[in-house]
Amino acid sequence: MKPTRRTFMAGAAASAALAAPAVVKAQQVTSLRFQSTWPANDIFHEYAQDFAKKVNEMSEGRLRIEVLPAGAVVRAFDLLDAVSSGTLDGGHGVVAYWYGKNTAVALWGSGPSFGMDPNMLLAWHEYGGGKELLKEIQKAMGVNVTSFMYGPMPTQPLGWFKKPVTRAEDFKGLKFRTVGLAIDMFSAMGAAVNALPGGEIVPALDRGLLDGAEFNNASSDRSLGFQDVSKICMLQSFHQSAEQFEVMFNTGKYEALPNDLKAVIRYATQAASADMSWKAIDRYSKDYIEQQKAGVKFYKTPDAILRDQLKIWDEMIAKRSAENPLFKKVLDSQKAFAQRSGRWQNDTTIDYRMAYNHYFAQSKPKA
Repeated sequence: MKPTRRTFMAGAAASAALAAPAVVKAQQVTSLRFQSTWPANDIFHEYAQDFAKKVNEMSEGRLRIEVLPAGAVVRAFDLLDAVSSGTLDGGHGVVAYWYGKNTAVALWGSGPSFGMDPNMLLAWHEYGGGKELLKEIQKAMGVNVTSFMYGPMPTQPLGWFKKPVTRAEDFKGLKFRTVGLAIDMFSAMGAAVNALPGGEIVPALDRGLLDGAEFNNASSDRSLGFQDVSKICMLQSFHQSAEQFEVMFNTGKYEALPNDLKAVIRYATQAASADMSWKAIDRYSKDYIEQQKAGVKFYKTPDAILRDQLKIWDEMIAKRSAENPLFKKVLDSQKAFAQRSGRWQNDTTIDYRMAYNHYFAQSKPKA
C-alpha cells in the first residue's frame, strides 16, 4: 500500500511527540504543623517524630508533617482544643489528657482494663468496637478531630517516692502527681493529687510541691530527671497498665487529603505502633540499668496495694458509670472483649519468667 500524505503526517506527529521532552506536573505538597504533649528530650516526642518521618517518606514528600514539642504553640493539656479549632493541624499525646471533657476517654489506658495488656486493649480498639465508641465520645465532646490509636505502652510504675511504699495507707496525705482516672484511684487511696504535665513534674518534686509522682517509663523518667530528685521507684501498678498513644488530626485537614494519603497515614500509624514497641524494649531496658547505676532503688509494689487498687477501681467505675452512660458503654464493650481474649491469652501464653530464670541469675526488685 502506497503511503498517503495523511499517513506520513500522522507518523511524523507521533515521532515528534516521542522526541519532545515530557511536561511533568508540579507535585502538590501538603504541609501539616503538629505539636506533641511531650518535652523535646522525651522519648515520647521521639515517637511522635518517628510517626511523622514514616508518613513523610511513605508519601514521597507529598505530605510533610512537622512535629513541635509541648509548649511550642500551646500547653500540653490545651492540645486537643488547638487541633479541633485548627490552630494546629494535628498532635501527638494520650486520650487520658482529655479526661476533663469526658471521663470515658480515660478508659483508653487508665485502670486494669479487665486484665487486658496494652496490645489487647489496642486489639479491642481496632476490632472490638473501640474506634466507633471513641468517635461517639468525641462527638459528644464537640471536638473536630480524627484520632488514630497506636503504640502499646508497657505497664507503668506506681511512681517515685522519698521512701518505699509498703502499704496503701502510705498514700494518705501524700501530694502526688498522676492524670486521668488514676486521679480518682489515688485520691481514693488518700493522696492529694495534682495533674501536672510531664515537663512540670520534676521541678515540683524538687521544690517540695509534690511528695511523689508517676509518669511512664525508665527512659522518659530518666530524661525528665526523676533520678535527680528521688532514688526510690516502685514498679508495677494497675493505675495505667494498658495505655497507648493518640495521633490526632483536625478533621477538616484530614478529610481534605486524597484517599491515597489517608491510607498512608493509616498504615504509617500501624507501622509506627510496631516500631515503637520494639524501640521501647531496647531503650527502656537500657535506661532501667542506667537508673540503677545512678543509685536508684527499684521495688516491686506489694500485692496488697495492687489488690486495693482493684477494689477501689471497682467502686470508682460503678460510680462513674452511673454518672456517664458513655463511660458504661465503653466498659461493657471492653469487658466483653476482655473476657474472650483474656481467656485465650492466659490459657495459651507460656510463663516467660520461668525460662528467663533458667538462663540468668536475675536480680529481682525487692518486694
